[in-house]
Amino acid sequence: MVTPLTEDNNLDDKSLKRLIEHLISGGVHGIFILGTNGEAPSLTYALRKELVTKTCEYIHGRVPVLVGISDASFEGAIEMAKHSKISGADAVVIAPPYYYPITDIEMDEYLAHLIPKLPLPFLLYNMPSCTKMTLSMETIDKARKLGALGIKDSSGDLDYLYGLIDTFRNSPEFAIIVGTEAFLPETIARGGHGAVAGGANFFPKIFVHLYNASLVKDKNKIAEIGGKVNQLYDTIYSVGKDASRITKGIKCALSVMGICNDHMALPFRRFDAKDRETIKSYMKNFKNKELDTIKMK
Repeated sequence: MVTPLTEDNNLDDKSLKRLIEHLISGGVHGIFILGTNGEAPSLTYALRKELVTKTCEYIHGRVPVLVGISDASFEGAIEMAKHSKISGADAVVIAPPYYYPITDIEMDEYLAHLIPKLPLPFLLYNMPSCTKMTLSMETIDKARKLGALGIKDSSGDLDYLYGLIDTFRNSPEFAIIVGTEAFLPETIARGGHGAVAGGANFFPKIFVHLYNASLVKDKNKIAEIGGKVNQLYDTIYSVGKDASRITKGIKCALSVMGICNDHMALPFRRFDAKDRETIKSYMKNFKNKELDTIKMK
């Protein structure tokens, strides 16, 4: 889930409520806050805590809440984990501490110290483009033995994803969840368990339908809905040249829909008027095609 912000970089409470209701009415099975699209590293601890508290309050147990606690500071991660527990979250999500490149041994030691202090169940988060580290199978297995419920893989590397699924095939309780949303059908077909899809912020139904079609191996439906998902990559996610264009595109799409505004935390800035009009035209085209109302047979 993105983090709705006001122009002066405070939490947009009204937009947060609308976004949560939009997601839940769209059929999502859970909500992950303070991840990459949530701009977590750019937010103050106070704002992160406010987001956690209000998200848990507004969701009120209707779906599980997962909170990203990844931080360059060990103590900061623990602080956010404790606050998540107090607020009523269901689990926390851990990526390698960012900024400094670290070794597998250092990551193993980090987890060995962190996990015993966590007050909630946890998942791992593989996000090498932001953390300078690809989690090794050995490190992941050590975390699994220490209690990890699963891992979200946002490497964008299909071979790595398949390696994850194959490595932990005999541990069905360990969830393999893909962050590259276009890989959802391949993930399920290989034996994985689901996706955390950024595009579900604005089109939740399409990803729920794609997941359901993948479960029942409906090849025609998978091809139909998968083609729509691929259109998002060619349109909403391709506006502008900045590496942040996916998050910007998601927020701008939500703004066009009237769900939440598209203000972003520095160093990111929202799209200019020209790019916003481009997103608006894409969204109008999707609406005409009823992209988010595909019906399952």
